[in-house]
Amino acid sequence: MQKIWFWAITVALGGFLFGFDTAVISGVNGIIKAEWGLSDAALGQMVAAALYGTILGALCGGFPANRYGRKASLLGVALLFLVSAIGSALAADVVQLGIFRFIGGIGVGASSVVAPLYITEMAPAKLRGQLVAAFQFNLVVGILVAYLSNYVIDAVGWANNWRLMLGVEIIPATLYLVLLFFVPRSPRWLLLKGGNREEALATLRAMDASTAEAELASIEAANQGHRAASVGEFFSGKYRRPILYAFLFALFNQISGINAVIYYAPDIFASAGLERSSSLLSSVGIGVVNVVGTLLGMYLIDLVGRRKLMYLGSFGYLLSLGAVAYAFFSGNVAGIIVPIWLFVFIASHAIGQGAVIWVFISEIFGNEVRSLGASLGSSTHWVFAALISGVFPYFSAQFGQGPIFAFFAVCMLGQLAFVHWVMPETKGVNLEVLQRQLEE
Repeated sequence: MQKIWFWAITVALGGFLFGFDTAVISGVNGIIKAEWGLSDAALGQMVAAALYGTILGALCGGFPANRYGRKASLLGVALLFLVSAIGSALAADVVQLGIFRFIGGIGVGASSVVAPLYITEMAPAKLRGQLVAAFQFNLVVGILVAYLSNYVIDAVGWANNWRLMLGVEIIPATLYLVLLFFVPRSPRWLLLKGGNREEALATLRAMDASTAEAELASIEAANQGHRAASVGEFFSGKYRRPILYAFLFALFNQISGINAVIYYAPDIFASAGLERSSSLLSSVGIGVVNVVGTLLGMYLIDLVGRRKLMYLGSFGYLLSLGAVAYAFFSGNVAGIIVPIWLFVFIASHAIGQGAVIWVFISEIFGNEVRSLGASLGSSTHWVFAALISGVFPYFSAQFGQGPIFAFFAVCMLGQLAFVHWVMPETKGVNLEVLQRQLEE
């Protein structure tokens, strides 16, 4: 079991880079805007460049994972993060910065497909929620470290500090690349693609020798008469239920406003009257709450199930988003009112959507389409992340924060309806059994 945790945490470091890359730009926005004289629209598109990359990475990430394997694809992801970090720190202008952020975005999008996919295929059913949620935990730790790094670098006041803020990512990207050489290939991929029974059995024995033969037989039985499906077969109608679940889940994740808050937290706090240093420090608070909430979600996900966490998160969304919208509409934003309600919002996300999304999307598809299903869910997530984060500065400048947060709150009524009437519970169900249930 120790080996499984080591493999899962190593692969989940892709989540750390995902989170760091996502959040580090929040401390850079104001500096670059002033240094390069960017408009609100130009700033939004510079931020969104990474998100456009995530769409490409999410759309395409399933194909190399399917053809070359999960491990080989993760090594490619690590290289993308490293190239992006080096290039972003050395960018001579906003175009170069946008290009290297786009490259990093491809890594983020691909990691959101392949890392949960790999961990899902390696995890025993009773621990699958916790192990896949380790990806989300690393993600929020990455966000926290990015906020802390930005705060410390800004406080020290080093020259060209935005370059250092972005360049710090070189360290974890290098570490990730090295550690990936010590994880095995997925036995489910080995059996589906090449029938490499010996290597698959060896890995299963390393995971749990007492269940290795039975697990091998179960995977082979599920693969009987199956092969990796084409895109046309994926959309043929057989997989309509998991496709619908993945699309809606990813959609609701983003129209909660979570990435807008992560990317623009200092700007939102500044709108509430906080000074720059206080805004950056409050952003660190968001990172801390995110980590604590995710730890709680990880602990509960295999105890109470996915749906109960989503109920809790949905009600928390409605309360916190409604309160933030009211504060801005009424003008009562002085002091710590807005930060406190945004902390509640982040906690609600971490316990609900944050803990569940990558687990749920990677569980609901069968072996032959899991990589394509993960790409669908992840690309949906990133398309809406790009749309919302790209237009957030413009709509914020035009209409203020109140209408934006009110819109997010109304959208979360839809999520609550989805959880109540549509979402299935996947807690503790064997992947092959779940596949049969959802394809009936």
